[in-house]
Amino acid sequence: MKVAFIASEALPFAKTGGLADVVGALPAYLDGLGCETYIIMPKYRGIQAEFDRELQVQSGNSVYDVRICKKDRTFFVDYPPFFDRENLYGTPVGDYEDNCERFTLFCRAAVQVLQDRDFDIIHCHDWQSALVPVFSRLAKCRAKSVFTIHNLGYQGRFPGSKYDILGLDRGFFTPDGIEFYGEINLLKSGLLYSDWITTVSQNYAREIQTPEFGCGLDGVLRMRASHLNGIINGIDYNTWDPRIDQYIFARYQDLVGKQLNKKELANEYGLDANRPLIGMVSRVAGQKGFDLLAKTLDEIILMGFNFILLGVGEKPYHDKFKKFEEIFPGNVSVNLKFDDTLAHRIYASSDFFLMPSRYEPCGLGQLIGMKYGAVPVVHKVGGLVDTVQEYDAGTQNGNGIVFDHYTGEDLLAAVERASFLYRDPETMNSVAAKCMNLDFSWTASARKYMALYEKLLAS
Repeated sequence: MKVAFIASEALPFAKTGGLADVVGALPAYLDGLGCETYIIMPKYRGIQAEFDRELQVQSGNSVYDVRICKKDRTFFVDYPPFFDRENLYGTPVGDYEDNCERFTLFCRAAVQVLQDRDFDIIHCHDWQSALVPVFSRLAKCRAKSVFTIHNLGYQGRFPGSKYDILGLDRGFFTPDGIEFYGEINLLKSGLLYSDWITTVSQNYAREIQTPEFGCGLDGVLRMRASHLNGIINGIDYNTWDPRIDQYIFARYQDLVGKQLNKKELANEYGLDANRPLIGMVSRVAGQKGFDLLAKTLDEIILMGFNFILLGVGEKPYHDKFKKFEEIFPGNVSVNLKFDDTLAHRIYASSDFFLMPSRYEPCGLGQLIGMKYGAVPVVHKVGGLVDTVQEYDAGTQNGNGIVFDHYTGEDLLAAVERASFLYRDPETMNSVAAKCMNLDFSWTASARKYMALYEKLLAS
C-alpha cells in the first residue's frame, strides 16, 4: 500500500507545533506495518534536498514554474517567492497576506506529484493541505483521501474576493461548498471532499460536533459524522525517552536521575533548584491557556513554584511573560524561541508540566512530559481528557491533576493540589513513576490508521 502524507510541516525539516511531530513520526510506524509512505511538503528556507524535476503548475489564472526536490521519501514543493521566508506562516504580528496563494499552489503542485505516482491513500493534514481532496477528485486520482484535523481553530479563511485564486468552478463557492459567511474556508473543503475525516483524539472528535468547540463548522461535522472518528496521537520514543536522550544533562530511568537534570537546568537559567518546577513547551497563544496563566502566574510563584517557558507565538503574551521574568528573577525563565535542546531539558527537569489549554485537540506535551516523569497539570478538555486522569489518593488511581472549568480559580486550585503532592515525596515519586511507565507510543495508533486505510480501499 502506497500512502502520501500531504502537510505543511514535518520533522526534521520544519516545525511550529505538534503537526510536525505527527507527520515526522507516523510514517515510519506505518512502514513497519507494510505501507510505503511518502511525505509532500513545501521547501522552506534552509531545507537541503536534491532536485527531482520541474513542473509547470497552474493555480487560478497564473502558471508557476515549480521545482520538486526530494530527500529519501519526502518530496518538497520548491517555489522560493512563496516558501523561502523566515517563518512558515507569518510573523508574530500576523499571518502572511498571501497564504491563500501560497498553499493553493502547494496543493496544486502536490496533486501533480500524486498523479505521477500510483498512490493508494492520500492523507492530508490541516487547512494548508485541505484543497488536495477536491483537486485530486477533479484530476481523477484513484487514491482514497483521508483528512486529519489537528486543530479546528485554524481554518484557512480568506476573503471571498480571492476565490479565483483557487481555480475552482463557482459552483463550489456556496454554503454547501467552501463558502463560509462570504469567505473562503479551506479547511471546510477538506471536510466536505475527503473520503474520511479523522481527528487526533476520541474526545475531540465528539467536542467538535458541538457549537462550543465546532468553530462554526459543527454542522458540517455532524453531517459527516458517519465518516469521522478520533485516533489519539502518539509520541516517538526513539526521540522522547530519558534513557536514550542525547540532549538532556544526564540520561535516567528513575527520578534520582531526573533531579540531576533539574539542578543543572536551574543553574543554567538562574532558578532556585530547591523549589518545585513547572514547565511549559508550547505555542504562546490564547488557545494554549496563556490568557488564564497571565492572570494567575504571580500567585503560582508566590505559592512556592518556579516556572520555565519555551515557545513563540502572539506578541502581547511575549511582552506580558517577559515582565514576569523581570518581576520574579530566580523564579521565572521565559525563552521566546525554538530550541529543541532546551525543550528536551525542560521535560527532563520539570516536576510538573502545565497545559491549561482553552481547547486541546490531542496534546503531545503532556505525553512527552509523562515519559520524563513530569506530572501533568491540565484542563479537562479534548485529548487531555483521554490521556490524563485526576490522581485519587484513596484509590491511587490517576496520573495527573485536572481542573474542570476554564477559570483562574480552578487553575490555582489545581496548582495548589500539585503543591500538596510535591510536599509528599513518596506519593509524588509514585505518581511520577506511574507516568513514566505509561505507553503512548505510535504503535497502536498506526494500527488504527492502517485499518482505516484498508477499510477505505475495500469500499
